[in-house]
Formats: sequence, C-alpha cells, structure tokens
Amino acid sequence: MPETEIQAALPLTHLNEEERMLRDTVRQFAQQEIAPRVRAMDEAQKLDPGILRQLFELGLMAIEAPLELGGAGASFFSAVLAVEEIARVDPAVAVMVDVQNTLAVNALLRWATPDQQRMYLPRMAQQTVCAYALSEAGSGSDAFSLMTQARADGDRYVLNGRKLWISNAVEADLFLVFATVNPEAGYKGITAFLVERGTAGFTVGHKEDKMGIRASSTCELLFDDCRVPAANVIGEVGKGYKIAIETLNEGRIGIAAQMLGLAEGAWGFAVKYSQERRQFGKPIAEFQAVQFALADMATEIEAARMMVYNAARLKGAEMPFVKEAAMAKLYASRVAESVASRAVEIYGGYGFVKDYPVEKFYRDAKIGAIYEGTSNMQLATIGKAVLSGS
Repeated sequence: MPETEIQAALPLTHLNEEERMLRDTVRQFAQQEIAPRVRAMDEAQKLDPGILRQLFELGLMAIEAPLELGGAGASFFSAVLAVEEIARVDPAVAVMVDVQNTLAVNALLRWATPDQQRMYLPRMAQQTVCAYALSEAGSGSDAFSLMTQARADGDRYVLNGRKLWISNAVEADLFLVFATVNPEAGYKGITAFLVERGTAGFTVGHKEDKMGIRASSTCELLFDDCRVPAANVIGEVGKGYKIAIETLNEGRIGIAAQMLGLAEGAWGFAVKYSQERRQFGKPIAEFQAVQFALADMATEIEAARMMVYNAARLKGAEMPFVKEAAMAKLYASRVAESVASRAVEIYGGYGFVKDYPVEKFYRDAKIGAIYEGTSNMQLATIGKAVLSGS
C-alpha cells in the first residue's frame, strides 16, 4: 500500500512526528508555565505579560506564517493543536493564540499584498498582537449590517464608528477592522483595514467584565475621524465580506479546538478527583454512577476530537470544510458545557467554589456557543449544506 494510502487509512487522531512534537511542547509549556497562573489571571482579569512573551518566544503567534517572514512555517492543523493544548489548562490564554492564528494571520496570508505581509507578519510573529474587529452593537450574527464607515479622502480613509466585544484588544497593537465604504451597497461596501494602535482618532475603550475567559481581554473600539492610509486596505475595497466569511469559517475550527481542550481539561480533573475523594469507605470512582458519567464524558470528547481534527485536516488539504467546521464548533461547544457541568457535579460542593479548577472551566465553557457564530448560526449553516447535498 502506498504511503499516501496508509496515511489516509490512519485515524484522524493520528499525529505525525512534527505534530506530536508541537503538541508535547505546548502541553509541557501550558502545564509548567500557564497552570500556576490560571487563578491569578482569572481574578485579575488580565493575561500575565510573561505568558504572552513566552507565546511569542515559542513561535505560537504566527504558526502558519512562512519561515522567511518569521513564522513557524507549520500547518493550520498545528495551530489547532496548539489551541487545544493550551485550552486544556486555560481557555482564556487559548483565545490569544486562536485569534492571532486562525483569524489574523490567516487573513494576511490569504489577502494581504506581499508588501503588507513583509511589513506585518514578522511583527506578528515576534511581538505584535493583532485583534479582529468585526462585531458591533447592531451586528452580531447579522455581521454585515455593520455601521462603522470608511470615507475615502485622498490617500487615506477616514473611519468613524464603534466596535464591540473585540478579543485581545488590551494587548493588541494592530487591529483588522471591517468598515463600509458605501452603506447603500450593503455587504458589497464592506472593506478590511489594518489599523495600528496610536493612530489619531482611534481608541480602545471599555473593557468588559465577563463571566468566563476573564483573562482574555474583550473591549470596545472607538473610531472618531480616524485616518488610515489607503495602503492599509487588506484585499480589495468592497470585498471585505469575503475576508470576514472565509476567516470566520476557519476560526470556527479554532473555537471548536478551544472547547475540545476545555472539555479534556475538565474531564482530567474529574477523573483525578474521583480517585481521591472517598465516600462510604471507598473512592467515588468505584461507584458505577461515577464511572458511567466519566465514560459518557470521555466518549463525547473523543467524538468532538474526531470532528475537530476532521475539519482541520480538510481545511489544511484545501478541501470543502465549511459544513464540517460548523458541525465541529456546534458539537464541541455542547460537549464543553456538558463535560464541565458534570465535572462540577463529580466534585460536589467543592466544584461550586473557586478553590477548585472545574468551577472556572464551567464558566469558560458558555462562550463557545456564542462567539464566532452562535450555535443557531452553525445550525443554519449545517442545515443549508445538508439540504443542498453538500
């Protein structure tokens, strides 16, 4: 059997040597460096600057960018693995890696000019966080009803408007901003711009006080006659909707990986605790009800892993993956909530207090059904796909 056929016959969860090395490196980093800081970052609602610095040093902030531009030169699947492994320890830190790679870096790799790539990708690989700014007060699921406007003025565009719920905004020095150059043209007026922190007329505003993923910053962005060079347009004027659609399709696989990692982390703590907690003279792991709960959780996690890895493999092979990405995000977010909830129950009263990690996993899980496309939007995408026969 040819090697290509052997590879195709292997289970989706099979990792090649490069992928295993990345997984093991990120897992060790997460356990040794992130884990001791999880609670402090959650309470402070702030990412530890030392953690962010190490993410850059490990090459995790531009995984797909080519080596000649400072990136790791690895695959989309590798980025998904990194998100999963970090989320096993802290889903909030995973947001940083996910948005940077699956949204920002991906957008520049696909749509930026060679000059733009040479200017920005090395910075994003070494020290610059890039945030993705699409959502507004009146455009969440209906993303293309955005109201932020961009008016041409010579060799610049003047941006006015307000963005909401922008992840990584506190740490970011670069923002991929979507605005319309012609509100009457609907989605065909939407254009993508790179806006640097410090640009006159641009302000990072209110930081949200969130239920979960609290160490991940989420802020509003304010544009008041913000003048952006026309050279900072990504892709074509009026074609920003294509960038948004395609990057979000890819980004959903990243969110699915985050939710998969969250479920794995919560399950791991539940297994360990069930072997330590004694009731009626024996560990609760010896009770069939607890065993069945852990077995159900493990089965759901394995199913989610297969779906996430399948979507990531399809995307990496440049095959159709939109339906599979929507399914992976939908299912993985449901599994994350379910597993985290049952982990809390296995801990009992201890699971309801902040001294134990499953409480945080439970709070963090809810966002999976909301950002980068709500569960209802994933169902709509899947429904259209299956009805069309794709």
